[in-house]
Amino acid sequence: MTKLFAGVAKLRLQQVLIIGFALTTAITMAVGTPITYGVIRRYLDNAQDKRVGRDMDLAEAFYNSKLNDLATSSHRLASARMMRHNIEAAAAGDEVAEAAIVDAIENELTNLPPTVRFVLVLDARGQAVTGRTLFDSHIEQADTRADWSSLPILADALARTEPLAATEVIPVELLRHVKLENRAYIQLVETPKASEELFDPREGTAGLTLTSVAPVMEEGRLLGAVLVGHLFNNDFTLVDRIKAVAGVDTVTIFFGDLRVSTNVPLSEAGGRAIGTRVSQEVFDTVLAEGQEFTGEAFVVSQDYITRYEPLYNHRDEVVGILYVGAQKSSFQELLDSLRDQVFLIAGATVLLAVFIAFPVSWPISRPLSSLASATRQVASGDWSVRVPIEGYYEMQSLAQSFNTMVETLKETQEQLLQKEKLASVGQLAAGVAHEINNPLGSVLLYADILRKETPGDNAQQREDLDMIVREATRCKAIVNDLLNFSRQNQVLAQETDLNLLLQELAEETSKQHLFEQIQIVTELDPHLPCIQADPLQIRQVFLNLMSNAAEAMPDGGKLFLRTSAGPAAGTVTAEVEDTGVGISEENMRKLFTPFFTTKPIGKGTGLGLAIIYGIVKMHRGQIGVQSKVGKGTKFTLTLRQQLPVQNEHAANSQVIG
Repeated sequence: MTKLFAGVAKLRLQQVLIIGFALTTAITMAVGTPITYGVIRRYLDNAQDKRVGRDMDLAEAFYNSKLNDLATSSHRLASARMMRHNIEAAAAGDEVAEAAIVDAIENELTNLPPTVRFVLVLDARGQAVTGRTLFDSHIEQADTRADWSSLPILADALARTEPLAATEVIPVELLRHVKLENRAYIQLVETPKASEELFDPREGTAGLTLTSVAPVMEEGRLLGAVLVGHLFNNDFTLVDRIKAVAGVDTVTIFFGDLRVSTNVPLSEAGGRAIGTRVSQEVFDTVLAEGQEFTGEAFVVSQDYITRYEPLYNHRDEVVGILYVGAQKSSFQELLDSLRDQVFLIAGATVLLAVFIAFPVSWPISRPLSSLASATRQVASGDWSVRVPIEGYYEMQSLAQSFNTMVETLKETQEQLLQKEKLASVGQLAAGVAHEINNPLGSVLLYADILRKETPGDNAQQREDLDMIVREATRCKAIVNDLLNFSRQNQVLAQETDLNLLLQELAEETSKQHLFEQIQIVTELDPHLPCIQADPLQIRQVFLNLMSNAAEAMPDGGKLFLRTSAGPAAGTVTAEVEDTGVGISEENMRKLFTPFFTTKPIGKGTGLGLAIIYGIVKMHRGQIGVQSKVGKGTKFTLTLRQQLPVQNEHAANSQVIG
């Protein structure tokens, strides 16, 4: 020790300061770096758990909403006067009565989103009277006069004379009557780490369904029942909607331990992991014990951060699993990157310490103090904080990265909140519109009948009825806007001539009262190529933009329709420009927000531009707006000539989702 101090004493002061500061820094980094890495790892682990918890909450909300839709449908049909008056006659073979019931069933299926559903009307013994099955876009007749009394949920609903709705297993013998036996069949795929035995021996043949049964009653007497079912086997509408709308990475619905509906990839090459089975550890926890499973799990071929929850039938028996998860690799990459950055910063700090002495400590400590203070503010929820770009280059780079990180985190949070908000609003809009649409149609029908039956000399009554028809028609337009807003989930793409579409719209609208004082000017590129698009949706986009433009020119003006080649290869551009009143800067920021409108109450829903924005985004396009108050407004749309194909829909059409 004496020799060590003697050796140090021979060094210059500068050397001692450099060595001392370097050693102090090295020791600090050696101790602090593992602690920091551990804190970061615990934070990310906690973030993972919170994310899968949020994802499961969202998935359950969509799942329960789907079940509620079926319950509503069965109740609506079972409680209809038409059903009570005709079910017994139809069961006795009355073809007229059966036709009336079939019309009601087909109308109910037509108003539902495209998917795989079936509706059966049964007598009090559980014998099928009639039924229909919806296959995505078409309806087929079910096998009538079949015995469904063995289905537990139906038997219990008839015995209790009360409605029941739950996740049920329907054997292939019954599915055959509704032409779904082939859709239900799933080839079992050998899966690593899966249980040696199937949870349910019927897996692969029976169907996992959302099932709702509503008894048909009249004055306390059981007449029959209405059964509505949604088959999950080989149907991906729900899992894909949860992923698209809620932002959940992967979603799976299991029948027992068998994947029947999923967007988990089968391999890196793609495909869906249909027919694969859950791992043994999940099997033991969820299916055998009826407990939820959260954490890392082996999914098909790789590890995921997961959450599994059991699915129960109406008798509280476990029949399947609902799963959400994210690839562990995505979290691991982030963790590895942060670890590398932590060690890189630690090593750089030690290396820099060799060349730093106490006189230069202040230019370092001040930026670090600012960064630490800003980090605490961000941790407390203040996303507006920014650190000044000052000090040495490394400090400036760190401050810039921090500011960029905070801005990115803020935008990400806003996007997530907006996505959840739009999903909730869309569900609410769909529910409200669906419930209002039918009674509104009845109001219009009977008001029109009363108007026709009103004597010509009763002017006051005819005027009152005209008012009812006008206001009910306006309400129906609002309902259609709500439905259009809630159903922005797919594009039926066809080859579309944009020039021809705009020319037709110009000719049609020029004859309308709204456009009497408007001069429509078309400046269309004669060499514009055709595009892949949904012509009905694109027509709606331009018709809404033209109507908004006309309303912005109450005293007349010019409306310009232009087309040209897009800014990038494979794109086209369309413009709708008016010489109207323009849009204020304050309103420009909220222009595409759902339910925002500057129109008086009763003149608009505030969904028009939100629907336009959704349609353009579904076409993988862009929409921009320029406006000057008192000068006019110009909307610019950039659309792709070709859209990516998801699946075949028809001979010359493509479904883009």
